[in-house]
Amino acid sequence: MPFAIVRNDITKMAVDAIVNAADEALLGGGGIDGCIHRAAGPELLEACRALHGCKTGEAKITKGYRLPCKYVIHTVGPVWHGGTHGEREALISCYRKSLALAKEYGCETVAFPVISAGVFGYPKEDAMRVAADTIREFLAENDMTVYLVVFSRKSLRAGETLFPDIAEYIDDRYVEEHAMYRRSQKASFAPVEEISPAAAEEFCTYGAPDAAVCANAGELGELLAHTDAGFSETLLALIDRSGKTDPEIYKKANIDRKLFFKIRSNPGYRPSKPTAAALAVALELDWEETRDLLARAGFALTHSSKFDIIIEYFITRKNYDIFAINEALFAFDQNLLGSGT
Repeated sequence: MPFAIVRNDITKMAVDAIVNAADEALLGGGGIDGCIHRAAGPELLEACRALHGCKTGEAKITKGYRLPCKYVIHTVGPVWHGGTHGEREALISCYRKSLALAKEYGCETVAFPVISAGVFGYPKEDAMRVAADTIREFLAENDMTVYLVVFSRKSLRAGETLFPDIAEYIDDRYVEEHAMYRRSQKASFAPVEEISPAAAEEFCTYGAPDAAVCANAGELGELLAHTDAGFSETLLALIDRSGKTDPEIYKKANIDRKLFFKIRSNPGYRPSKPTAAALAVALELDWEETRDLLARAGFALTHSSKFDIIIEYFITRKNYDIFAINEALFAFDQNLLGSGT
């Protein structure tokens, strides 16, 4: 997919280019810089000497040498001095200049570390937001797959600390789901005709398999009322309704063009759950429409899944920023929207 946050060792990323968070001398050092130089071998140091350094906010490129990538893009992030010395502007420039170099050299895949978030002291969450926003801006106009690489989940604060409101929302829904399960176990011994319409809709909301029960629930609306329509057909109808172009949808969904047109051209195609959810977010569907669209791909949304609850949290609040959603999903160790097939 175009943009993903991943846990990995950047020196092992098999991409066209990796980005090195260097210092102005470009002669190797600690942290990511030192790891990249050790993995690339002494040839990288010799190439960097010929570059005669690099200013903060700028970027320069060398070969990857012994690394699994073709190129290393060296950029110098700002040292944090409280945020009043142009740090944000310099950090944005690091990403923009690096992406421009990657494009100039024909790179289709690029992996970034979270620049300046280590010994340079830039607050990690702010550094992540600058990275996501700047990469998003670039991908709106360019076709490239970009990875933001963190070495481990401990590199960022745990999800419960970073997103306390979402953590509380998840906890509340887990309790609710457990209570629902107990009620459904009791109700499963009752004949269908003894279940009230309200109880039937409650069962349907949580994915009960009994068609006779779900038949009592209300219809979604004219556009989604055709129960025989598959995922692709429904998706196309929703795109038409939205008035958006195909590129607007697949870019906003954080999926690549080839995957989108595979879905579009194959009426029987069934995407992965993260891809289906990403398209629902791109279309800015409400929660019931989202549930219906995913059901047409064969997926239920329940409160027994953190992934599902996080998607519900954002959609019910009409927050359709896929990068914000993916940051939350990453923090809670869930699959990101737009990934998969």
